[in-house]
Amino acid sequence: MTGQRPVLLGIIGDSAAGKTTLTQGLINLLGPDSVTHMCTDDYHKYDRAERAARNITALHPDCNYLDILELQLERLHYGQPILKPVYEHATGTLIRPEYLRPREVVIVEGLLGFHSPVMRQFYDVKVYLDPPEDLRRVWKIKRDTTKRGYSLDQVLREMEKREADSRDFIRTQREHADIVVQFYPPNGVPA
Repeated sequence: MTGQRPVLLGIIGDSAAGKTTLTQGLINLLGPDSVTHMCTDDYHKYDRAERAARNITALHPDCNYLDILELQLERLHYGQPILKPVYEHATGTLIRPEYLRPREVVIVEGLLGFHSPVMRQFYDVKVYLDPPEDLRRVWKIKRDTTKRGYSLDQVLREMEKREADSRDFIRTQREHADIVVQFYPPNGVPA
């Protein structure tokens, strides 16, 4: 990276709203050598088993190290490297931290990236993904049953358990976005 500050793009939305898919498309478009990608979900305090034992969802701010995320967003904003935690979605475990050096563009995606005013000040562009709930539900079921090892009943129970936190902490971030993206299924294709 040259002496210029990187461009920080935030992509936030509910679970299975398309954040990772859009992020990967942007990385492919801009080129992996130009983009640093980070996921705010890596800042979970608890792994999947600990969350279940504590009866807290990953969507709740108290389940995340948001103070550390704020500090690390500031560092990235000014072009400084970070040592970022890593949450392995496939297994629900916390693994070895990752050293991240910002490139020309830093894409920050996840659940709670616009949660606080401190976080929001560091983004150049804030995008909120807002697919219709029935479509997001289909995407979540498909992803969690095929890639994360959940049964259909487990996914449905988890979605019900998460609804209040989604309403109170995730969907409220929509109002802070510069751009709101909605998705619709192709004509004739049921969601």
